[in-house]
This record gives sequence, structure tokens and C-alpha cells, in this order.
Amino acid sequence: MGHTQCISKSADCQAFVGQSGSCRLDELRAEPPGTPAITSDLIPEKPDTVTRAKERRLEPNRTDSSEEAQRLQNAMTHLHKSGWYWGSITAAEAKQLLNEAPDGSFLVRDSSNPGYLLTLSVKTELGPTHLRIEYSNGHFGFDSVVMARPHLRQFKGAVDLVQYYTLAYRRQASHRELGMDPDSLPENTLQLKLTKPRHKAAPGLQHLCRVVINQHSHNHRDLPLPEMLKDFLREYPFVL
Repeated sequence: MGHTQCISKSADCQAFVGQSGSCRLDELRAEPPGTPAITSDLIPEKPDTVTRAKERRLEPNRTDSSEEAQRLQNAMTHLHKSGWYWGSITAAEAKQLLNEAPDGSFLVRDSSNPGYLLTLSVKTELGPTHLRIEYSNGHFGFDSVVMARPHLRQFKGAVDLVQYYTLAYRRQASHRELGMDPDSLPENTLQLKLTKPRHKAAPGLQHLCRVVINQHSHNHRDLPLPEMLKDFLREYPFVL
């Protein structure tokens, strides 16, 4: 079995912790404030329930503004275009995909818990680990215990979230190589090694070119390209 720690606000997880006596909150808080809830998705898969929950979360209700609905739609479109969103696979399937992958490999999938929208599955030294991503008030962020919520950043999209922590790890690794203190980086509230996305299928040449261009250009308007190609670049403005 894995060594996944569990800090969850669900009643099932709290009951599990209470019975086992091996997962105390004060022991788990040894890491810096802001460490997200890490879970092996203890709640069994419920395809019908999960599907209905996703439909409710992805289809704004009548009180939602059209602007927020458009932001959510754009965020999910970006996630689909990324190539490393695997949809409704289970935690066991994600584990199988990552078991033989190098540490730091990751993918995003639908959360097995109907109370959450997505889950980031990542290969760590202890094996595949799962971090729940919630969507609240128009923003995406990692789930955490209540006291840590103010310390975690919120993002307008799931790709923005994953890209931020991937680039943060690269900066930390670069600082270590230069003999600098990686903890001196600003907003270093989460130790998370993300290095390589696990694609669902081989990315197309056009998408790979777009990612490379994004890695080397911060202003597409200045590129000597036709407007049609600039529009294509703007459809996915990320470096992963």
C-alpha cells in the first residue's frame, strides 16, 4: 500500500482517521502551513453520481453571471487542449499509468469524490499521490484544511494552477543547482514536484510548436505571423 497522507473534510475520511489512530492532525501539520489535502480518493467510484456532480459544477446555475460561466468554459477548454487531462479515469487507473513513470510525472482527471471537480495525480517518491482540486467562487485551487486555505493561491483555471507549481518547482531546482536556498523564493507555501505531464495521446505537431513558441515569447502580437496563427497561439497560452 502507498504512504498517502489524508487530510480531508469529508466525514468518511474523518471516521477512517479516528478508527485507525495513525493519522493525527498535529502529526500531519509538520510541513509548512499551506500543504494541501493529499488523498488516495478513499470514496469508491460512483460513475453516475460523479457524472451528475460534474454536470452540476460545469453547467452554471441561473444565478451565475454569464462572465463567470464563460471563464469556467474557457478553463475547461484549456484543460482539454493540454493533452494531459484524462477525464473520468479512476484513482486506480491513474496509479497504474504513473507507477512506472519518473518522479514528478503528473496528470489531471475528474475527481472520484463528487464534492470536488478535479484531481491532480502525481508520481512521488512514495508512489502515485492524489491532490484534489476544487472550484469555488470562480477559481481553482488545491483542497486543504480550513486553517491553511488563506495560504494557498487561487487560479482562474486548472492549467494555470498546474503550470504555476510546475514552474515553481523548476525555479526551486535551479536555485539548488546554483547553491541558493530554494526556500528564499517568494510565496513558497507548497513543496510539490511536478516535472512532466503524462499525455493521454501523443501531442500533435501544431500543439507542440505552439507550446514551444509560448515558452519563448510573451507577446504574440509582436510575432511576424499571420493573424490566424496568432489566434491559434492565443487559444492555449501555456508552456506545458
